[in-house]
Amino acid sequence: MPDKGTKKKVVRVESPEPSGSEVSKGRAFTPTPEAKKRAGTKRLLAILSWIVAIACEAGAIYLLLKPPINTTWLIVLIAVDLVFVVIGSLLWKKANRLDPASEKDKFRFFVQNQLGVIIAIIAFLPLVILIFTNKDLSGKQKGLVGTIAVIALIIAGITGADFNPPSQEEYAAQTAEVESLTGGRNFVYWTKSGTKYHIYSDCHAINRKVTDQIFEGTVAQARELKNITELCSFCRSRAEKEKQLQPVQDPDTTEVQQE
Repeated sequence: MPDKGTKKKVVRVESPEPSGSEVSKGRAFTPTPEAKKRAGTKRLLAILSWIVAIACEAGAIYLLLKPPINTTWLIVLIAVDLVFVVIGSLLWKKANRLDPASEKDKFRFFVQNQLGVIIAIIAFLPLVILIFTNKDLSGKQKGLVGTIAVIALIIAGITGADFNPPSQEEYAAQTAEVESLTGGRNFVYWTKSGTKYHIYSDCHAINRKVTDQIFEGTVAQARELKNITELCSFCRSRAEKEKQLQPVQDPDTTEVQQE
């Protein structure tokens, strides 16, 4: 496949093993052992972060049940709760990009990809309810602390939600498309601020003045590192045209030449 190359600096994404196994001929996507290990580490750290967050929530609830209530410490605990919920959610979503769930199991797929939202509700909703129903807090205190808790719940929920969750089926389809267009190569290019991956390093969509580096790696790596999920339409059209222009070799002629 002709590729004139690019004058931009091309950085190869390195890892002990590719982020995901190659997919061809209809095989399902299966993460490599290295990818699963990295995903497991991130999930463990996410769970530990969420445990700290819920411990902060428990501390805040304890303050609410033991008057006189120190609103300063209450706000501090809510803030720390939010920080650890967000850290856990970001780690969990990165782990899901390394080791995605299958869409075949709808319940597990939903829980795995939206667990950050569930944790956000657990970490803040009981606290919000207790704040607004607490008789030892004045109306002014409820307004201040309650508003902060509600805002924290919203931020944590939005951060924890995955609006474009990865799946094994999606990875398989995207990788198979690239391999089909490139003659079996699972290899793409992308930029720091780009929203699409490319088959050609000299594609005009990534060879712009603002581009200082172009990264290259697998489809799974593009999703893992930048959450890029779409193939460049210019590259797709160019690859399809080149495939059509390739001469079709006659099997009979090939056999004669081999003899």
